[in-house]
Amino acid sequence: MSDGSLSQDEIDALLQGSSMDFDEAPAVDESGLSAKAKMDFTSFLNNTVSSKEANLGGMVGESLSLKAPSIEVIKSSELAVGFEGSLVEIKMDYSEGLKGSHSYIFNESFASVMAGKMMGQSEVELNEAALSALEEAANTIAGSSSTSIGELLGVTVMNSPGQTAVMSGSELTFASDFILKATFPVEIEGSEPSNLVELFDISVVREIASHIGSSEPDPLASLGMPGGSDTMGMPSQGGGQMDMGQMGTGQMGGQGFNQANVSSVQFPNLTPQLSAGEQGNIGLLMDVYMEMTVELGRTKRVIKDILGMGEGTIIELDKLAGEPVDILVNHKLIAKGEVVVIDENFGVRVTEIISPMDRVSEIT
Repeated sequence: MSDGSLSQDEIDALLQGSSMDFDEAPAVDESGLSAKAKMDFTSFLNNTVSSKEANLGGMVGESLSLKAPSIEVIKSSELAVGFEGSLVEIKMDYSEGLKGSHSYIFNESFASVMAGKMMGQSEVELNEAALSALEEAANTIAGSSSTSIGELLGVTVMNSPGQTAVMSGSELTFASDFILKATFPVEIEGSEPSNLVELFDISVVREIASHIGSSEPDPLASLGMPGGSDTMGMPSQGGGQMDMGQMGTGQMGGQGFNQANVSSVQFPNLTPQLSAGEQGNIGLLMDVYMEMTVELGRTKRVIKDILGMGEGTIIELDKLAGEPVDILVNHKLIAKGEVVVIDENFGVRVTEIISPMDRVSEIT
């Protein structure tokens, strides 16, 4: 404390009434992650539980329970430990705003139940359609989490497109020597409890943890203590001492506090908000250009008819006159609308947004 100010660790210790050696460096494990960083990152993950639970529950369409995770730092060589049977891994590395490996892992039986619920069935074979459904679920919770991380870091954080595969624990790989493994207990009503495992590159953990608390107000700032804004005119002295004699009525030091006026808080009326899942999906599309097309209709013709087409040929489509047209992003249906004319150009007025479950059904 050579400059007379208190560090955040010192303030925390004072508030908790504990003693600690502030000259001693915080404990750091072999991965380079300090105990405080691990604690801060655990706190961050705990704050994502409700969002993950809401997003996954909304996609399976049934009551889903997700609990706070257990955390451990492991070596990549130890990754297979604790996994039994076949697994579904969804790699969704951080590609923008933050760089590093990141994955979600479900065991096969839970993945089958979850994909089945999303597709309106009880349990399904883990075919391409089922894996696409699971990737959609991971995409949703990753988008919500990345939005939170981006707000913390002050940048736009994006995940790379998901890479989903079924494998055994021994086949798991991770592009980092050390991994933070977060295990969330999860259960869909009427099904066996399981775990959602989320893996983070240790460099990602350090980056996120380093920003946690950096924007929070100093808890002692209102008392004018060093390390915060001096709102009460209390200059700090050498060795961090304060001149309490300069404090008048209404301040600490013999005179007590002025009586505060207390009144009820009037909250504004609540307005409809987007759900956590919708916010997560919107976060995934921020600042990313995607191809959007409007499909009037389709038809099939034999090659002979196609080769025989000429000017004036009329092609009958599978859409009825006045029926909504399909709006596609990257060739996937996201909405329906009606054709309008804007000045001399065609346009489309959106009349219906397709839900994530309906998007999954499009590929089954």
